[in-house]
Amino acid sequence: MSLSEPVRNQAPRLVIRSQVVDDVSAQLLDHLPAEGGLAWVRRGDGHVGWGVAARLDVAGGNRFQDAMRWWQEVTSTAVVRDDVGVPGSGLVCFGSFGFTDQDPSVLVIPEIIVGRRAGTTWVTTVSPASSLAAPPELVKHEPSPVYDVTFADGARTGTAWSSIVAEAVRRITAGELDKVVLARDLIAIAAQPIDLRWPLHRLATSYPNCWTFSVDGLIGATPELLVRREKGLITSRVLAGTIRRTGDDAHDLALAASLARSSKDLEEHEYAVRSVAEALEPHCKSMNVPETPFVLHLPNVMHLATDVAGVANNGASALGLAAALHPSAAICGTPTPVARDLIGEIEGMHRGRFSGPVGWMDASGDGEWCIALRCGQADPDNPRRMRLFAGAGIVAGSNPNAELAETNAKLVPMRDALGD
Repeated sequence: MSLSEPVRNQAPRLVIRSQVVDDVSAQLLDHLPAEGGLAWVRRGDGHVGWGVAARLDVAGGNRFQDAMRWWQEVTSTAVVRDDVGVPGSGLVCFGSFGFTDQDPSVLVIPEIIVGRRAGTTWVTTVSPASSLAAPPELVKHEPSPVYDVTFADGARTGTAWSSIVAEAVRRITAGELDKVVLARDLIAIAAQPIDLRWPLHRLATSYPNCWTFSVDGLIGATPELLVRREKGLITSRVLAGTIRRTGDDAHDLALAASLARSSKDLEEHEYAVRSVAEALEPHCKSMNVPETPFVLHLPNVMHLATDVAGVANNGASALGLAAALHPSAAICGTPTPVARDLIGEIEGMHRGRFSGPVGWMDASGDGEWCIALRCGQADPDNPRRMRLFAGAGIVAGSNPNAELAETNAKLVPMRDALGD
């Protein structure tokens, strides 16, 4: 079996070696080759990878359980020599999960991983059990710019989507549910095949406080940490309630104050925080849930944000915790089953892996999983096309035109990243 040949739906026996190195670029993304790059970077730290030592494609109602079972089988037979000993070194996988049971999900173990954490940089090689690969000579690659991008409506026009929001408000006012999150897509079409490394670099530069990711053609820079597990500490950052920035600092400060007082946005945020806290509580022996949110300032928008933290009381992995949290009220609604059904009834598109968990996990079960937001999916059948996604939380006080404007603001990061 060739090392570059994906291993699907079976657990291989692997040999892993992590070593400290010095010749790593300040931009980890510089090392990504043209095809098949994986990335998870924030504030210059994180890891990137390429090649496929093993891969799992999975879907269905048991996709998280199947993925965790496969990962446990991989780690139980792996031979790991980790000379680095920091989160992200040793054996790790990258993953991205669909929003619904029917949407595809994937875990990938790269052949090569280059990482950085708190000033320490390393290279991890992943080989079949019969061999041990030598550390590669790292080179820098220049991505090709993306030119002449045009944008077209996706599944719905803006006007049609606003009418869907109005219908959701009607259902909420009638008492059927408290909140629903509705998404829309936009199609980007470039004159030449899109080099995904180009928008990745721009996202990482423009949004350093977000998690910039690339997994199997899904790329983005998400501000929302679904869950992190590290040495017994569990954390989650909840975002719900959004206002667009103007670029005028004084005006933006006033807008931030109005967001913090907005009954509509505070109501939406409360639902999201409550759903996360209730999902994490069985896995924590103690928790800290702040009573009031803070305003998170990003270059394009501001969000109401709450950081929930807890101390783990069981062995649930980071992916197991992500499974317990998905879908949260922040990307689905309240009550979740009713909101999920309404999304399926009126949203009018397949989200794919948009708003599903995306992230990484190590052999001990520690890792980070974010919600795949501010992202785009490359079209496997047309390398010049991408689907871009955005969504908005709808509650009783929502105005359809304002919600459409919110989604337009959330599309800005990917639209700008694709610009020349």
